[in-house]
Amino acid sequence: MQRGRHQVSVHLRVLRASVVKAHSALPKTNEAVEDRGMKRIALVTGGARGIGYGISQCLAKEDLDLAVCGVREESAASGALKALRGLGADVLYVQADVSDAAHRSRLIDTVKGRFGRLHVLVNNAGIAPKVRADLLEGSEESFERVLKVNLQGPYFLTQAVANWMIALKKAEAAFPACIVNVSSISATVASVNRGEYCVSKAGVAMATQLWAARLGEFDIPVYEVRPGIVKTDMTAGVEARYDKLISEGLLVQSRWGMPEDIGNAVAALVRGDFSYSTGQVVMVDGGLTVQRL
Repeated sequence: MQRGRHQVSVHLRVLRASVVKAHSALPKTNEAVEDRGMKRIALVTGGARGIGYGISQCLAKEDLDLAVCGVREESAASGALKALRGLGADVLYVQADVSDAAHRSRLIDTVKGRFGRLHVLVNNAGIAPKVRADLLEGSEESFERVLKVNLQGPYFLTQAVANWMIALKKAEAAFPACIVNVSSISATVASVNRGEYCVSKAGVAMATQLWAARLGEFDIPVYEVRPGIVKTDMTAGVEARYDKLISEGLLVQSRWGMPEDIGNAVAALVRGDFSYSTGQVVMVDGGLTVQRL
């Protein structure tokens, strides 16, 4: 009897050793998935340049992993992506135009395949008119293009992501999710030489209100961040004009805004610092819209 017990004990030790050895030989992909699952995931459209890159940097510093999309090939964004990974983020880049329905669908499918979940959507991608034309001379072609990228694209990307987030919330009630729309002071400040841009940003402001109202029952807050004059490649062509205006007192805080100024505001919203403020606007404009005598 004692000999039988000894044989059983030996067999158990051998079996345990075999299991440990087999487990150690398995690829580490499951571990990687588990590790990613411990971090929140943010999708930042246009997140590898300009304001979007400032947002991506700040979210990476908040310990989020990132899905970043842009219209450029990945090689053109490699420097920004490398820097984001250097901040500790697992970064997925997807070449996609948010104004194209097929691109939006592929973008979401790619994020699902890589991360399996999404906690944060930042609708940041946007364009300015190719030509600043007087309101009396602007073209329908420019109007349609700007509205499609700046308003229609993020509106329907939000629709698709919101349905995904709702499913995630139903599976896990405490699943943290939020949506941030990046608009512009042009939502309320009229520029008669780029009317289509102003209309698109005013639309984003209303879309924020609409989505906040619709997603309230699912505890998914929706916010708007409204930048002022920010130094990016988009404003490089009008830098001298704004330098002059700033020096003449246009702003309360007499300096250009920087992408990280916007990123810090988005990071605060994503952290949950304003969890009871859905639908609200965060102005990041150096006091440009403060009424003064």
